Amino acid sequence: QARLVESGGGSVQAGGSLRLSCEVSRDTTLRTNCMGWFRQAPGKEREGVAGIFTRSGTTYFADSVKGRFTLSEDNAGGTLYLQMNSLKPEDTAMYYCAADFAVNSDYCNTRFSRGRTFAYWGQGTQVTVSS
Repeated sequence: QARLVESGGGSVQAGGSLRLSCEVSRDTTLRTNCMGWFRQAPGKEREGVAGIFTRSGTTYFADSVKGRFTLSEDNAGGTLYLQMNSLKPEDTAMYYCAADFAVNSDYCNTRFSRGRTFAYWGQGTQVTVSS
């Protein structure tokens, strides 16, 4: 059964760091090659934050998080991490892990940059950054 489970959210002060984890079931890994993170704050549209095309390792980062957020995977490919540094109050949102199949890295990146829907979603984890 395809499944994504996020963890690692919490409350931090501005300038702090958090690491989000997305545990990816084996079924999901077999069916997808484009995965990453979205976020949605109250009253705002969903935003693609960071993603990776696992076939090539090509990554996407929203301009708002470039230089502050990084993606990594464990060696077995079962967990996707989002390391968030220098957090700002505007990073406050519910963060969702998402995964789907993409024909190439450009298509994967576009799905994040344009906020396209994905086939598989986690339940979300809240990140709150106070000033």
